[in-house]
Amino acid sequence: QVQLVESGGGLVQAGGSLRLACAASGRSFTTYTMGWFRQAPGKEREFVAAISWSVIVTNYADSVKGRFTISRDNAKNTVYLTMNSLKPEDTAVYYCAGDVNPLSTIPGTRRDVYDYWGQGTQVTVSS
Repeated sequence: QVQLVESGGGLVQAGGSLRLACAASGRSFTTYTMGWFRQAPGKEREFVAAISWSVIVTNYADSVKGRFTISRDNAKNTVYLTMNSLKPEDTAVYYCAGDVNPLSTIPGTRRDVYDYWGQGTQVTVSS
């Protein structure tokens, strides 16, 4: 089983920054794509960003381009989401996800291609 644990969420004022982390562990760990998704109350879970595991290829939702950066530290089995210029509309529970069997070098954006999910971390951006 692969386990994903998010951390780094919290309350921040609009215009501020946060860095989320997703630590991956488990005996079933293998090369995989990592993605970040978010879900606000009453809304569907939406794609935020993704990164390949063995090759640095990234993908971002249009709503966060230029503000968010996804990165990884292979030695620590950790993926980060650095969020700058945060807006109230960024408020959501943020989830990291792992695609254990990526079929493309381009990180996936669809929820259904990801096999493992973290429990989520709350990000609240105040006005």
